[in-house]
Amino acid sequence: MKLTVSKSKNSATFYVQKSIRKSNGSVTTVTIEKLGNLDMVKTRANGKDPYVWAKEYVDELNRKEYEEQKEILIKCSPSKLLKPDEKHLFNCGYLFLQSIYYSLKLDKICSKISKKYSFEYDLNDILSRLIFTHILYPSSKLASNRSSKMFIEQPTFNLHDIYRSLSVLSKESDFIQSELYKNSQRILPRRNDILYYDCTNYYFEIEQEDELRKYGKSKQHQPLPIVGMGMFMDHDGIPLAFDIFPGNKNEQPTLKPLEQKVIDDYGVDSIIICTDAGLSSNANRKFNDKTLFGERMRSFITTQSIKQLPKYLKEFALDPVGWSVQGEAGLFNLNNLDEQTDYNKVFYKERWIKEDLSNKKVKEGDKALEQHLIVSFSLKYKKYHQKIRQNRIDRANKLIEKGEYKRNQKNQNDPRRFIATEAMTSSGEVCDREIPYIDSNLIAEEEKYDGFYAVCTNLETTGAEEIVRINKKRWEIEECFRIMKTEFSARPIYLQREDRIKAHFITCFASLVVFRILEKKLGEQYTCDEIINVLRSMMMYRPGEKLGYLPTYTRTAITDALHEAFGFRTDYEILTDLSMKKVFRESKKSR
Repeated sequence: MKLTVSKSKNSATFYVQKSIRKSNGSVTTVTIEKLGNLDMVKTRANGKDPYVWAKEYVDELNRKEYEEQKEILIKCSPSKLLKPDEKHLFNCGYLFLQSIYYSLKLDKICSKISKKYSFEYDLNDILSRLIFTHILYPSSKLASNRSSKMFIEQPTFNLHDIYRSLSVLSKESDFIQSELYKNSQRILPRRNDILYYDCTNYYFEIEQEDELRKYGKSKQHQPLPIVGMGMFMDHDGIPLAFDIFPGNKNEQPTLKPLEQKVIDDYGVDSIIICTDAGLSSNANRKFNDKTLFGERMRSFITTQSIKQLPKYLKEFALDPVGWSVQGEAGLFNLNNLDEQTDYNKVFYKERWIKEDLSNKKVKEGDKALEQHLIVSFSLKYKKYHQKIRQNRIDRANKLIEKGEYKRNQKNQNDPRRFIATEAMTSSGEVCDREIPYIDSNLIAEEEKYDGFYAVCTNLETTGAEEIVRINKKRWEIEECFRIMKTEFSARPIYLQREDRIKAHFITCFASLVVFRILEKKLGEQYTCDEIINVLRSMMMYRPGEKLGYLPTYTRTAITDALHEAFGFRTDYEILTDLSMKKVFRESKKSR
């Protein structure tokens, strides 16, 4: 590179230029950087002769370029021992998470929070490491402190700083959630016209319950106090807002307060709320049956249990006559379907009803809600139901063989629910011991519903096919909870104080937002497991101080996709300290 000065009558303009050889062999000069006119360079020179400063500036650029391009020889001796306690292996996969973290302006969020409180620790450093370790090395806060030292950029905090920061994060949970939503819209579009709500719970390794951690029905069947979590997800599968509640609390009433918070804080007004059957109380449906000046403001789509429908609607839903298929004329009879040609088709029937489907006593004066009942049937879905049930029956038979068939509580996923017992022989004689057997009557009853699926909605102009399609995206919020519970190991939780428990959930939530955006940036081509395993594997070896970093991981299609998506590379044979500092800076840009 060279300094070029273009002089005019009244001034001069300074350029950094470089000669390059084109593919056809010709040489051309390109401008690398425009330093500005004489006055601008004088300002940058800060009292030094502007021409001398500009020359030194170009010399420094050439020196840095040489350092980056020269081959590096690392001397090693077979007789020289490693220095004790000197770490050589570091993870660089976190840098891609760090890029999203700074794009979400979480550093600015931490800065705003820090100004409200008087503490000496670096909240940004702590929160970022909690999120990175939560995704890559999920464990306790104590282990997170150790795991954060796996990253190239070392932490500046101690364990006691983490615990102190949790109290602050708990207080600022609502602020962090709303800022995350606002800032995420700069990275990718957020479709908030359709929102999905679901709940789960997390158990705690304690025996004595408290105000938050209560004994309740755990979805992991753990006999321990639990905390419930309700979460909204947008149409693109990215978490929007969450709240936690005592584990013994009914999940249905948790929807309205969190939804109202989203409406008030996020500026969301016209929305469709999608829930599963367990959250679709009549009160929740009525809350989302709102119009303003004839325009529908809030609507709902909810899974409807066919088994719990009134008798006349159940008969309508299961009647084989009167089914439609999108794009085909006429009505179909399910008894006449062909396993080959009709296997992938989805058949529909629908009707409007004015019915309270909650199975609760209706208060005097309450008006029944008008709803659109849509029932679908698929041979493919029927086969899926049959396969799932047969697997459970097979497991039930094994439990009978082992004598492990007794259980007080039975749920839909427990194979023991297919086991019945009787204290009588085949000849009708009473005997002392119970004889277990597979309940064929229960199986026959369940077979009636194979392949059927129903939803209820108050949408008036949206077609049945579109409504079913929207509702089936609920699997993404179930996937969000699965990621948190398995990949991020959000359970079991050992924290004791309520404020620290709340802070744990805000780090879980923020980690999920970061990871979901990462999936989007990679074009949703790879599974959660694949991405996390690759990020964990991206290790670099540091031979010694000022000797750079050598990648020890395998370059793959996923690592190429990561580097392409984020605009920096860590897969050169060696990265000098200077090159790595550039990567650090690039990963901390607010894009």
